[in-house]
Amino acid sequence: MTRVSRFAALAVAASVLAGCSRLAPTYAPPAPTQSRPAATQRSPRVPAVHATIPAPAHPLIGVYEPGSYTQITQFARTTGVQPRIVLYYSAWGEKFQASFATAAWDHGAYTFAELEPTNTTLARVAAGYSDSYLKRLAGQVRDFGHPVILSFGHEMNGDWYPWGVGHATPAQFIAAWRHVVQVFRSQGADNVTWAWTVNAVDAASPPLRQWWPGSEWVNWVGVDGYFYFSSDTFSSVFGQALAEIRTFTGDPALIGETAAGPGPDASSQVAALFAGAAANHLAGLVWYDEAQHNPPYHLDWHLADDPAALIAFRLGARRYG
Repeated sequence: MTRVSRFAALAVAASVLAGCSRLAPTYAPPAPTQSRPAATQRSPRVPAVHATIPAPAHPLIGVYEPGSYTQITQFARTTGVQPRIVLYYSAWGEKFQASFATAAWDHGAYTFAELEPTNTTLARVAAGYSDSYLKRLAGQVRDFGHPVILSFGHEMNGDWYPWGVGHATPAQFIAAWRHVVQVFRSQGADNVTWAWTVNAVDAASPPLRQWWPGSEWVNWVGVDGYFYFSSDTFSSVFGQALAEIRTFTGDPALIGETAAGPGPDASSQVAALFAGAAANHLAGLVWYDEAQHNPPYHLDWHLADDPAALIAFRLGARRYG
């Protein structure tokens, strides 16, 4: 997927997913030789008709790989880590990637799809102009029959996407988010965990709460953040966003996208990433494993290209997950 200069906002945010906890329905397990993602039951705060993935008993380590599931299999071989979340980006109008999701489930992983309203506006989404597409998509997700993580309009607090700052207001985002969730619920797609995902921020950034749809519309929260420079630390990248999020929700939180740029500090930053995620009791993290070549914000994030960072990832994942 083509990534626009979304990373131009140095401040990174800790998004990810928490939920108005609900009783999880019974889902068919993956093939007997596979393990489904570990999770524990949480007591409901809202009607049980809207199910969510409970906070995991053990952190979930995930990955984004461009291309087919073959790349994810290669990532698992290279790192020695079997992903428990696999991420893909869904263009507006695109059908649910059921075969990809089935492969993920068979390997013990949740599918995390980020819905990107690229060829419409938030106002039109909220007004129902995309309802035929959303109902069709909701039916496809429902018929998949296993838990799925969905996000809508991720990193809305940045200006690099057409649904973000300067293109739409927080009120328009909230209205569109709630409408999308309501359409899915009306179609019986109760196997969805809704992950509200922001970009990392700093003290000068607008308050994240202005984009918050409310606990009844969100299950998990996520923060996307990257180590671009040698001076970046877990605290400088994720600290501000996580602290803000904890002032208005206690939902399970994870790092929705992250990676460390190549260089002599990459291995120590990878180690710090896992240590910080553990210290902040995050539900998981998703590594963005793509080689990009347009510095300073589009770097080679591919772990296999940095042996020291790869070793740090293996060790960190073993201790964390």
